Formats: sequence, C-alpha cells, structure tokens
Amino acid sequence: MAIALFLVVGIAAGFLATRIMGVKADLLTTIAIGIAGAFVGGFALRALVMVSGWFAGLVGAVLGAMLLIWLWKTYGR
Repeated sequence: MAIALFLVVGIAAGFLATRIMGVKADLLTTIAIGIAGAFVGGFALRALVMVSGWFAGLVGAVLGAMLLIWLWKTYGR
C-alpha cells in the first residue's frame, strides 16, 4: 500500500512540476521525473525539516522534481 501511495504522489508531483516549470514531456517522462523527484525531494525534506504525512511528501516530491528539471535544463543540454 505504501508503494502504491508513493507512486501516486510521484506521478502527481511529476505532473505538477512539469506544468510549473513549463516542460513539455510525454507521459512516461513525466512519471519518471515525478518518481525521481519523490525520492530526492521527499527524503531531503524529511531529513531537513522532519515532517511527515502525504502532503509533506507531495510538496517534497514536487520540489525534488522541479530541482531535477532545473538541473536537466541547466547541465543536461
């Protein structure tokens, strides 16, 4: 159940982050960005601020996905 919730949060984070950052990506790329962002942002937010809950996880995942998009735009091209 926790993995399913993590995937749903990651997918939502990818969707939100690509829309906020103005990235046109296909569905699989959006999902991959969101799940990777959930790993990066979720763990970083929980380690730095010590918060928990699904909303904090979503915020951390969106921030992590936005960070990954920014890194990709800045250094990936």
